[in-house]
Amino acid sequence: MRRESLFSGLLIGLGAYGFLSLGGIPGAVIFAFGLIGVVLFGVPLYTGKAGVTNDIPGLVRIWFYNIVGCALIGLVAVSLGGVPVERAQEVVAARLAQGPWRSFLRAAGCGLIIDIAVWLYKNKGSILPVLFGVPLFIVCGFYHSIADVVYIVGAWKWSPALLWYYPAIVLGNYAGCNIRRIVLPHKENP
Repeated sequence: MRRESLFSGLLIGLGAYGFLSLGGIPGAVIFAFGLIGVVLFGVPLYTGKAGVTNDIPGLVRIWFYNIVGCALIGLVAVSLGGVPVERAQEVVAARLAQGPWRSFLRAAGCGLIIDIAVWLYKNKGSILPVLFGVPLFIVCGFYHSIADVVYIVGAWKWSPALLWYYPAIVLGNYAGCNIRRIVLPHKENP
């Protein structure tokens, strides 16, 4: 599971790096490459598993290796410099300006969208919810705790505000990923 979780972090990291490189709607669409890769390879992603498992220690391991994979892509971004690093700095500054509650809510929105997209892919076999779900959460301004590691590392600036920000979005993603389970308990998990 370690290698698979690391690989899914690399996939999401590549999608986030593509978003930083292009920006806007094209970048949001390119970002979908990461989650499409995750579902097609069947590798574990924190936001793909948070709404379907009660194994919290296992979920924490998935999260840890996901962020390691994204951190590696963030280090590549720093090494290469340019527009992606500038955009990462802008993204992180804007996120930190939101405060903990808004960050939590924005992350919950992302968790809900990702959970629904993955659930629909696994239960209906269509990649379309993934293809549209990723740009949807980006356009809505929602936060993905795994992808945000690319932005945080890519920005290459430490802020004490990261101590509240990152846990708020991890918990927000978890909460959002579980809305479907709470509202529609009769729907089986994939």
